[in-house]
Amino acid sequence: MTATLFERQMAMYTTYHRDHRNRVTHFFGIPAIILSLMLALALARIGLGPVTVSLALLVSAAVWLLWIWLDRPIGLALGLFMVPALGLAEWIVATQSARVVWVAFAVLFVGGWALQLLGHVFEGRRPALVSNLFQALVGPMFLVAEVFFALGLRRDLKDRVERVIREAYPPAPEGAAHSQT
Repeated sequence: MTATLFERQMAMYTTYHRDHRNRVTHFFGIPAIILSLMLALALARIGLGPVTVSLALLVSAAVWLLWIWLDRPIGLALGLFMVPALGLAEWIVATQSARVVWVAFAVLFVGGWALQLLGHVFEGRRPALVSNLFQALVGPMFLVAEVFFALGLRRDLKDRVERVIREAYPPAPEGAAHSQT
């Protein structure tokens, strides 16, 4: 059976995130980065006929649909974060000054990336998105998949991803330096 695009991307992402401390930092860093981007995008408004919507709504909807297309259960579960995060971003933009929004963006964005980079210090590898920018979209799905796996759900997906890892990313020979690519 040929691995799906999602399984191949998850396999790559997983190989860059084996250290539990790295995964923990990502559980905080990735949501912070997503919320920061939603805040910045919520400042931009676009007229669609009689309705004005934020760029945050349009981009979030497009990304969410991509996640659902890649893996329906994980994509739908991401809505449990995306919908409230979008609501929070829209509320902050509606009730706060642009200065407050930009400060919140900066704190969340820089803080989120600092956590990500700290995690990769623990891992001993550079972030996966350095090798493949699509990995930035896989990161949130990886987190949800990790929750599913911890709950004993989607064992089939976990097994398929691990199979792809064994086939495409064999371990380095004993004593070899950890590859950065």
